[in-house]
Amino acid sequence: MNLEKKIWQYLLLFFLAFIWGSSFILMKRGMKAYSHDEVAALRIAISFLFLLPFLFKYIHKVKKDRWKYLTIVGVFGSAIPAFLFTLAETQITSSLAGMLNSLTPFFTLILGVVIFKVPAVKGKFLGVFIGLVGALGLIISNGVDFNNTPIFYALLVVIATLCYALSVNTIKKYLGEINSIAITALSFLTIGIPCFFYLFFTDFYQTTTTNPEALKALAYVAVLAVIGTALSIIIFNQLIKHTSAVFASTVTYLIPIFAIFWGVIDGEEINFIQIVSIFIILVGIYFVNKIK
Repeated sequence: MNLEKKIWQYLLLFFLAFIWGSSFILMKRGMKAYSHDEVAALRIAISFLFLLPFLFKYIHKVKKDRWKYLTIVGVFGSAIPAFLFTLAETQITSSLAGMLNSLTPFFTLILGVVIFKVPAVKGKFLGVFIGLVGALGLIISNGVDFNNTPIFYALLVVIATLCYALSVNTIKKYLGEINSIAITALSFLTIGIPCFFYLFFTDFYQTTTTNPEALKALAYVAVLAVIGTALSIIIFNQLIKHTSAVFASTVTYLIPIFAIFWGVIDGEEINFIQIVSIFIILVGIYFVNKIK
């Protein structure tokens, strides 16, 4: 797979959107038995255990001055968003959470220019703006009732997108020489152990042994951790290294599209506004990746 070729870049972007488009539902299913913080901690702890073999392989190959950046990636790219999203989904819908997540490219671009001194390219601003318009179109098309949406919980998702933006810019600027598998495994070392021990101070054990829905919920979280977190982040980090932080973050524009198509498969109808919005999103992503 040659990630210098744009066809592979787009294929990976769509693949990640397909995987992450299911993450919100998996979180909800996990919370059928476990609390929001237990699901978040479980997600990170299981991901950490899955990545352990890679951790042993790469831990001695990374320079000491890179660890502060790996910690930023672990805390802001995985840990904080995991807890914010599960808490938010106790009060807002999965679809709204996924749609608010589409703010990530906007914040990635802004933080890149303001904090990380990435050159301000007009074409990328245009692409991000076009994609954001398309994402907002999908929000409107789904008839989200903002009047009955708890603002605080919606803002938690917005904060999570800011965390993602900080993480992807950090990877692009400071961790370019490190293997994407190493970035993922080592960043989870900084958060996996604390989350693992955090579970001992929750009702995780009691829930697992007494709740009849616990094993099913645990299976959903395990899928979320291994496929929707560990493996997906490895691919995502690879995409960042070969493209740009902004292009990689546009995966969040595609997530609502997959939510729409899942609905179509489930018997829902797709309307004209949704079709136009999807087209606008694709145009925006094209501009982001076309402009260097």
